[in-house]
Amino acid sequence: MNQGWGQRRGPGAGAGAGAGKPSRGAGGQGTRGQGGQPPRRRRPAVVTEPPPDLHDPDGVRLQKVLASAGVGSRRACEQLIADGRVTIDGHVVRELGIRVDPRKAVVHVDGLRVQLDEALVTLAFNKPVGVISAMTDPQGRSCLGDFVTNREERLFHVGRLDVETEGLILLTNDGELSHRLAHPSFEIPKTYLVLVQGSPARDIGRRLMAGVELEDGLATVDSFKMVDSSPGKALIELVLHDGRNRIVRRLMDEVGHPVENLVRVQVGPIRLGDLRSGRTRVITGPELGSLMAAVDL
Repeated sequence: MNQGWGQRRGPGAGAGAGAGKPSRGAGGQGTRGQGGQPPRRRRPAVVTEPPPDLHDPDGVRLQKVLASAGVGSRRACEQLIADGRVTIDGHVVRELGIRVDPRKAVVHVDGLRVQLDEALVTLAFNKPVGVISAMTDPQGRSCLGDFVTNREERLFHVGRLDVETEGLILLTNDGELSHRLAHPSFEIPKTYLVLVQGSPARDIGRRLMAGVELEDGLATVDSFKMVDSSPGKALIELVLHDGRNRIVRRLMDEVGHPVENLVRVQVGPIRLGDLRSGRTRVITGPELGSLMAAVDL
């Protein structure tokens, strides 16, 4: 089974709480409460509507679509269903024979969304320096589309990296996911490794987190970490969710430390890792689920 959908944790410490306590009124006690007051009436049982019919007779067996989505083997997916760890449209299902339409059903495993529609794909791409963040370029410059000519899907990029910046950029044909990742309300953090000129002062992190005024408004970073330093240079890690054009370069210019090299190493929960420059990898399973969870899908 893929990492992230392992065995269920044990029962909570409170399981069985109250066992062995005598029931109220035990021993033939009268029907009147303390102080001679009549006992409170029990609230009537809440009648809940039965869940909607989640079974689509023309669909595909749930364990099969889960296995196809990279959750695990079909047998492992059957166990997930039997354990009540799978929901369809918000309802827990335990029936192994249930069928779903992969294009319509919203399925979660352990709270993480599973992308069942095999027509939708999301890729991580390590953009090299010199490549523009566009799928095509009328001027013939090297662009993102040049690296995915082997894909049948019509992909588009999520956000941008300037031509001099390398690192992680996401490519997808999932319009809803792309829209949410790009929308500022979700504040998806991006992590950068930045090689700058000079020796930054000890308080530069506090200054960047407090905010630096740029020509288009105040800009802040979420976190700052000094990774390494040498005479006249420093390698720092910045995390920020601001998506304005060339924001990292402009920030560091403003505080007196021009950028020599800039690499984006993470977008939300997706890490660049050891992905080689100019290469792509498909994001699937729990990793894709965590990305979708970051934008409430």
